[in-house]
Amino acid sequence: MKKNIAVVWGGYSSEKVVSEKSAEGISSFIDKEKYNTYKVRIDRDSWVVEYKNSYLPVNKNDFSFVANEDKIFFDFAYNTIHGTPGEDGLLQGYFDMLSIPYSNCGVLASALTFNKFTSNNFLKSFGIKVADSILLRKGDEIDIDSIAEQLGLPVFVKPNVGGSSFATTKVKEAPKMKEAIDEAFAEAPEVIIESFVKGIEVTCGCYETEKGLTVLPLTEVVTENEFFDYGAKYLGEVEEITPARISKELTLEIQRETERIYKLIGAKGIIRADYIITNNTPVLLEVNTTPGMTATSFIPQQVAAAGLKMKDVITEIIETEFNKTQSL
Repeated sequence: MKKNIAVVWGGYSSEKVVSEKSAEGISSFIDKEKYNTYKVRIDRDSWVVEYKNSYLPVNKNDFSFVANEDKIFFDFAYNTIHGTPGEDGLLQGYFDMLSIPYSNCGVLASALTFNKFTSNNFLKSFGIKVADSILLRKGDEIDIDSIAEQLGLPVFVKPNVGGSSFATTKVKEAPKMKEAIDEAFAEAPEVIIESFVKGIEVTCGCYETEKGLTVLPLTEVVTENEFFDYGAKYLGEVEEITPARISKELTLEIQRETERIYKLIGAKGIIRADYIITNNTPVLLEVNTTPGMTATSFIPQQVAAAGLKMKDVITEIIETEFNKTQSL
């Protein structure tokens, strides 16, 4: 009998539109001969499953739904929510309580990496190079001149939790910093301000299955925009080169660093680590535990460059989690 896979998308943040695209990508990658696939949308108002051109309510008590008087349980959740509650550990805790296996990192790793400031300082304590940064919370006194003196200019101002470059601003002049901070606070209750690191931007995917850890080829990100913003990520204003045009030695160094990060945070499923290479040294930007999964996203590109198929990778991840659950 085929297992029922819920491809979970939506969420409570501006990244919902990106999550929908990732859900379409994951649904296309899943092996339909092995699994029944259902898209489940989670938002603040409702949890619904797409079923034969209609939407049916999902029972939150046991993560199931009723169709034609039959109760259908989901055996596995492939989580493609970018932002809360799918990337910050909240949904993972729900699945853990119901003993439902899922695709990505657990509660601790998700909560840790979702908070950029905490994550980078945690990894910094293990010798991983990160950009200097300052954390602001609502109600804090903000001294623009002090921030500019401490971090220099330009700086990046962005929500401390979240992604997809929403409300992220590259600030070149101190008088414009307050406006950027206010925009970031409109998206999240905490704001991180990071020093600008000039160099080559690359990203590296990594995942673990019963076969072991697989570190993927790097992608180089080239854009004429000020940085890898929303337009570069999702509107085609970028050139993505896989494998990256860097030395084999530097490629191997970044792959080993990504593997080390995977183990340090206790990751599972697919993660992606983003770096800036400056003076031949990789500086970590952030760790993404729910990376984009459209057909043209970084991970599918890197999987193809490695000579692998997304369908096989997704199957291995699903089966690895099933086997873990059965062994408990």
